[in-house]
Amino acid sequence: MALRPTVDGNLSLKARRREARGDQVVEIRKTLDWKVSETAIVICDMWADHPCHQAAIRVDAMAPRMNRVVSAARGLGVTVVHAPSSGVKFYEKTPFRRRILSAPPAKAPVPISGWCELDPKVEAPLPIDDSSGGCDDPLVRPKPGFDRHQHAAIKITGFDGVSDNGQEVYNFFRQLKIRNVVLMGVHTNMCVLGRPFGIRQMVRLGFNVVLTRDLTDAMYDPRDRPFVSHTRGTELVVEHIERYWCPSIVGADLIRVVAGSDAAATRTGR
Repeated sequence: MALRPTVDGNLSLKARRREARGDQVVEIRKTLDWKVSETAIVICDMWADHPCHQAAIRVDAMAPRMNRVVSAARGLGVTVVHAPSSGVKFYEKTPFRRRILSAPPAKAPVPISGWCELDPKVEAPLPIDDSSGGCDDPLVRPKPGFDRHQHAAIKITGFDGVSDNGQEVYNFFRQLKIRNVVLMGVHTNMCVLGRPFGIRQMVRLGFNVVLTRDLTDAMYDPRDRPFVSHTRGTELVVEHIERYWCPSIVGADLIRVVAGSDAAATRTGR
């Protein structure tokens, strides 16, 4: 399968992280300069439907915004991987799936897990209680057989890849010399952290990782601890990730390169 063109250009990402200093946790801002050719976006589990109705509604609202960001980043030359877990079977005959499968095997520096659980050696317990599943529907009902296609508002095109397999994604990234990984999608406290292509695993594999904090959502029910709004529950999980795993950015950082870094011709004033 043809590889994407290598494109010059640098992204300037205004990253936010958190650090413990004494009895306080402080917010730290830092600009990350990432080469477009070494950067990939992974879209986690943005399914067409979800067993939790409220979660599906929020994905419906997020998907068009995500597509605008991803489309702009793709145009700049950023690699895009779509990872609708358990929905990859729908894409087996597409060039996007074959593109990832054609990447040569690469030996990972650490084991790639099927699921990365919370690691008490690295992080504190999550700041929200999601032990009941986190669904905030008034009445939670089972919904077997829901549609695991990726949401139709997020386009799969160009040199994109499709996989929910951590080793496949690693092979693909090694083939393309990817060093920087941007995670977006759902759900922040579950799949975005725990999948074999998620934050914990990508950090352990040695990639530079950021979370797109305005293009993610948690599974959290305000009827559970710490009894805050759903929006605040998601923010708390983002803050947890910023402290223990990786910085966060906003999607707008991915839609433009630093002026002149893509070797574009410049005009002088007349």
